[in-house]
Amino acid sequence: MFEILSSPDAWVALFTLTFLEIILGIDNIVFISILANRLPIEQRKKATNLGLIAAMVQRVALLFLVSFLIGLSKPFYEVELSWIKAGLSWQSIILFTGGLFLLFKSTSEIHDKVSKNSNIDQEEKAPVTKTLQKVILQILLVDFVFSIDSILTAVGMTNGLGREPMDALIIMIIAVVISIGVMLIFANAIRVFIDNNPSIQMLALSFLILIGFMLITEAAHLAHVSVFGQSIGAIPKGYLYFAIAFSLLVEFLNIKFRKKIQLIDKDNL
Repeated sequence: MFEILSSPDAWVALFTLTFLEIILGIDNIVFISILANRLPIEQRKKATNLGLIAAMVQRVALLFLVSFLIGLSKPFYEVELSWIKAGLSWQSIILFTGGLFLLFKSTSEIHDKVSKNSNIDQEEKAPVTKTLQKVILQILLVDFVFSIDSILTAVGMTNGLGREPMDALIIMIIAVVISIGVMLIFANAIRVFIDNNPSIQMLALSFLILIGFMLITEAAHLAHVSVFGQSIGAIPKGYLYFAIAFSLLVEFLNIKFRKKIQLIDKDNL
């Protein structure tokens, strides 16, 4: 069953897929961190761990339904009007809905944080999300959206590996399990860091807005949407993640600079 692991090509595919899952999983960690931080303190770590484990189980289950996921990319309805043309598929609808959800969730969180007048108000105000079950459900819904794209990418990368259909499936399952394991190690530290740094919270929410917009444009691209004869292209993920990494680097420098200024002020006192 695991003879495929004796192939060098399989190890290259496993390493590449694991790295890809970890990079794409950053979206999940940010979203899970923001949701978990809306819970009471004693439930946050549990919500983060359960959310990631539930996401892993869901992704493995979806891997066994690859043919179903591939079928979601086939158009089932054609829209042809004088100014717009599109071929709707379930994949594009799911990505579009997921993008709208991320936009709504992120903007509502930003509005909630901006509308608070003081730290006292933040402490007195009860968490918006009150139940662990509601958090896990939202995590699974968003992970389902992200899973469709990443699993179809993984299928393309492992196509032709091994002699049996199960060979490629084994590689994909191992990559998912390893990547979730890596995320479990760092997820709670990231969650605490986001919670302790308000500027990072706003930056993370802004990232989710970008990702939501990316999902909407990707849905339009997959549906071959054409508006007034102009087709809509997908935003390259590399550009998006570079922008996120660069923004984080600048913010880390700002945090370090602010701490240095605070130390200088204390010494002067």
